[in-house]
Amino acid sequence: MTRQEKSEIIDSLTEKFNKNPHFYITDASGLSVAQVNAFRRICFDKGVEYGVYKNSLIKKALENIEGDFEGLNESLKGFSGILFSEEVANLPGKVLTEYRKKQGVAKPSLKAASVDRDFFFGEENLKTLSELKSKQELIGEVIGLLQSPAKNVVSALQSGKNILGGLVKTLSEREN
Repeated sequence: MTRQEKSEIIDSLTEKFNKNPHFYITDASGLSVAQVNAFRRICFDKGVEYGVYKNSLIKKALENIEGDFEGLNESLKGFSGILFSEEVANLPGKVLTEYRKKQGVAKPSLKAASVDRDFFFGEENLKTLSELKSKQELIGEVIGLLQSPAKNVVSALQSGKNILGGLVKTLSEREN
């Protein structure tokens, strides 16, 4: 690979890291070509970008972006594939879990993940990452919680069939 080609890959990776605040570093070594193709297909169907890159190029691309990503250097050994997700932080985790369940394999394994610049290391964090709620889910839950008391009051008033109004009328009649 020429210097020019390496430079282009680094520039492309730098752009992807800047564009995608959530990425997972995986190890898919030992998978057959058919298994890797099936994994790529699931990634494509779910809207997750997957690519395999040289560790040295990944490190150089991470150096080019704002923030401290040196903590990920320990994970960049051996075979490294990267899953990029622009909007949904848990989507790559769900894709990994779904693929492994369908195929009955333990790979690709999670080496590390960066979710909004927070790092998660090792396979033991995959379940936690795949169960993270997306921003939209959290906003929906908060809105639901905020609307709940108002809905309860309206529901209580409607279920009384205007008894409250009838009580007020009865009391005013008694005063007359």
